[in-house]
Amino acid sequence: MNEFPLISIITPSYNQAQYLEKTLRSVLEQDYPNIEYIVVDGNSDDGSQEIIHRYAGRLAWSVSEPDRGQADAVNKGLARATGKYIGWLNSDDLYLPGAVRQAVDLLEANPHMGFVYGDVQAIDEHGAVTNIMHYADWDLEDLMGFHIIGQPGVFIRKETLDRAGKLDLSFHYLLDHQLWLRLGLEAGMRYSGAQWAAARFHASAKNVAQADAFGSEAYRLAEWIAGEPRFTDLYARLWRKVQAGACRMDARYLLDSGKSSAALRAYMRGLKLNPATVLPEWHRMLYALFSPLGLSFLKNLYLKIRFWLKRPDRFSQNSSGRQDGSA
Repeated sequence: MNEFPLISIITPSYNQAQYLEKTLRSVLEQDYPNIEYIVVDGNSDDGSQEIIHRYAGRLAWSVSEPDRGQADAVNKGLARATGKYIGWLNSDDLYLPGAVRQAVDLLEANPHMGFVYGDVQAIDEHGAVTNIMHYADWDLEDLMGFHIIGQPGVFIRKETLDRAGKLDLSFHYLLDHQLWLRLGLEAGMRYSGAQWAAARFHASAKNVAQADAFGSEAYRLAEWIAGEPRFTDLYARLWRKVQAGACRMDARYLLDSGKSSAALRAYMRGLKLNPATVLPEWHRMLYALFSPLGLSFLKNLYLKIRFWLKRPDRFSQNSSGRQDGSA
């Protein structure tokens, strides 16, 4: 048995030169000795290619050529990956120190698990931590209800991925969640409880610049679940939870886009379908309700207080609170 099984890390890259080198170094400076690092660039013209070239000697493979988007770039990397395990880190995100070693150890200790995941920090363009997205011990039913796991915190067993198939190019915003669902059909998942990665939120990131598009794709993903034969029995029992989860996701991103009235309508639709799915976001519903009155500053105040209360250095032990990665 190899003490350090090979793990392949894939970074899709396109015009993120401002952050790319920090991403590369967060992988290359891990304390795990057997990493196959693959970088797939979409023919960037902002200096990214020059950065990748400087690190070429430490990469297993890289390419800079036009592609059909993020999913296509990741799939190109997957076609080259030979590791027992797979990680996928976008070119503006980071792995935290020790993450790869911890993930491999957890996968090795749980051979029946298809993927493992850890908590993800939210950081701004300067690298300052603005939130910590805590998850929990979820299963396939939770994923069907749109409990979202931050993509940079996920590490996958390649044999499970081979059965599930690569990324679906028809999804552009929830492509990772659709993959987690397909992986969940093949094998179990395990939550580490540790912080493994940082996701960068900045003006040009999809989850900021195109926030309101995530909601419409959530409804399409719900319809995909409804039409996927392998979900038939589960969906018959959970369809209200699935559809309410899509409404909740739509509302969340509409609110982040400043569309408070539309967000409130989406929350109301979700409440009618399955109150238990939507009520945990009561505070966001209040934001949506009061935002038109000019009280949206309460949201920022609430987030600052909540983040301060959850800081791990505030107490001798970490808080045990968990949520689905939302603010």
